[in-house]
Amino acid sequence: MKFQNKSGFVFNPYEEPERTPFERLLEIFQELIVHTAGDVDETLDWMQQLDEEYKLFSNEYTMDDFVEDLKKHGYIKDDEQKPPGEGLIITAKTEQSIRQRALDQIFGDLKKSGRGDHKTKYTGAGSDKTGEMRPYAFGDSIDQIAVTESVKNAFANNGIDEFRLTEQDLVMHDTHHSAQMSTVLMIDISHSMILYGEDRITPAKKVAMALAELIQTRYPKDSLDILVFGNDAWTIQVKDLPYLQVGPYHTNTVAGLDLALDILRRKKQANRQIFMITDGKPSCLNLPNGEHYRNSNGLDSFIVDKCLNKAKEARRIGIPITTFMIADDPYLQTFVEQFTEANQGKAFYTGLKGLGQMIFEDYEKNKKRNIR
Repeated sequence: MKFQNKSGFVFNPYEEPERTPFERLLEIFQELIVHTAGDVDETLDWMQQLDEEYKLFSNEYTMDDFVEDLKKHGYIKDDEQKPPGEGLIITAKTEQSIRQRALDQIFGDLKKSGRGDHKTKYTGAGSDKTGEMRPYAFGDSIDQIAVTESVKNAFANNGIDEFRLTEQDLVMHDTHHSAQMSTVLMIDISHSMILYGEDRITPAKKVAMALAELIQTRYPKDSLDILVFGNDAWTIQVKDLPYLQVGPYHTNTVAGLDLALDILRRKKQANRQIFMITDGKPSCLNLPNGEHYRNSNGLDSFIVDKCLNKAKEARRIGIPITTFMIADDPYLQTFVEQFTEANQGKAFYTGLKGLGQMIFEDYEKNKKRNIR
């Protein structure tokens, strides 16, 4: 329907386009594939069970039609490790699409902007103009020269008849200095992340995928390293996040911090930080002989002291640690309070719902140092 105002302009009111059956089912598929750790067959089984109650499919658009469309649009493919037709796996396109979906879900109120840099309170060779002017200094980029003001200075200083532009005439647009950030995200994959029937690992994965997509698209100069910690700690790639699963592990927080600090020591950026998502108190340590020391009963002072020493070590080299506690275990809360005091970092006691928003807020607002 068209509407015409008195000026003669014709307006077409925006109408949300109707989604196709494939688009509607793809959204469900993308949600479930995170819960099943990237298992296509299990995800399709879940959709089949949901169909019995919610009638996802119809005679006009069946499960087989949906699977064929997933293949045709490049979301799944046959598993080359299995005989043809006996296994399906997701593609890189699906991995990226669920990262983007996680970003939209968690950071949906993110305001669009141009370049992605963290603003500092300092001014210097940045990209966003402050509205102020300053004299030229050696090393300034010619991109920031205020041409009109500089020409005016040249006329005023040298006269119209013998116009020349000298270094003393140049005026620069002052800019906010943009800082680069190196972040390590630590994810607890101990058994408690699925204990008592509460799924804590899926929201943690979603946050990690959203943060990864945020950095890659909005802050391309930043770096994000992701590590998981259970009995030990190891790094994973962004593409591995959908497949992340909890194991029969204790919580070796020290191993995770050791690895995180090793990673950040090698980074050139002055701004470095650690985000740690956990729902359990530290309960495991690596011993010099290669074995593990474990104790899940309360807070073990031997293990806790090692953790606090790592927190202090990070503080000494200027690396803040932000802990996101996603459980209400009193032992964990006691540990996090001690840990945060030792590092002089931050801690958030949160349910799963607000986890992403809080991580994002902390990431956006980090304004530590000026980088020249």
